[in-house]
Amino acid sequence: MLFAHDTEMALRGAAALVNTDATLPTDSDDLTTVDQLDRFVAEWEWTGSREHDEAELRAVRALRPRLRAFWTADVDTAVHEVNALLAQAGALPQLVRHGEWTWHLHATPPEAPLATRMAVEAAMALVDVIRADELSRLRVCAADDCEDVVVDLSKNRSKRYCDGGCGNRRNVAAYRARRSHPAR
Repeated sequence: MLFAHDTEMALRGAAALVNTDATLPTDSDDLTTVDQLDRFVAEWEWTGSREHDEAELRAVRALRPRLRAFWTADVDTAVHEVNALLAQAGALPQLVRHGEWTWHLHATPPEAPLATRMAVEAAMALVDVIRADELSRLRVCAADDCEDVVVDLSKNRSKRYCDGGCGNRRNVAAYRARRSHPAR
């Protein structure tokens, strides 16, 4: 384990949120309705109050490009943006325990707006990443036709592709290329 479980989950959740956005003309936005947001929140087990309205959806959607910037930021920019996210939310870290989770950090109250809680959880996880000098574990998918972000939590820092199947597509293409030109 490289980071604490809550840090890893927050990083993965932030990447998943960023990856709901359409970044290429061939992509589709996967977060256009309140129902889609509800499913995303349930899948990533976000706790706390919800409004279940268009304003909440807009706020969460607006957070995506701000979080995406961390995947290409240098450390000074990342530090500045993490501090800005925490300050804007008036973050006050506290240990909490709920559901299946053991003790972990929350820095916003459960009644804070969903987008604020998402931003602060990502910022808190990024604090750990920056302090561990592991910002290079945040990268963009290596596939030429993909702009999804990747959180590389592998021991050998080898994850190059997103979870959307790009690595599989590349491996199949390489296999087919080898089969079409057999070695002599």
